[in-house]
Amino acid sequence: MQQYMEERILELANYTIAKKATVRETASKYGISKSTVHKDLQDRLPIINLSLYHAVSEILMLNKSERHIRGGLATRKKFRSQ
Repeated sequence: MQQYMEERILELANYTIAKKATVRETASKYGISKSTVHKDLQDRLPIINLSLYHAVSEILMLNKSERHIRGGLATRKKFRSQ
């Protein structure tokens, strides 16, 4: 793996952990696609740093379990503002 990719992956992982950010928030912050963030954190990070991967994985699983709640809140906000 190329050096710049490893640096990007570690930076994405550290940001996700520090902010407890979703994949979408991380992608927006760094100006890359959600697919790239997901691929980096799920597939490439375990090769680079397994302990960091476990920490990120916990946050991603928490975000996944709360996803339906966020969707409902967004819909509620949308219709209350009209």
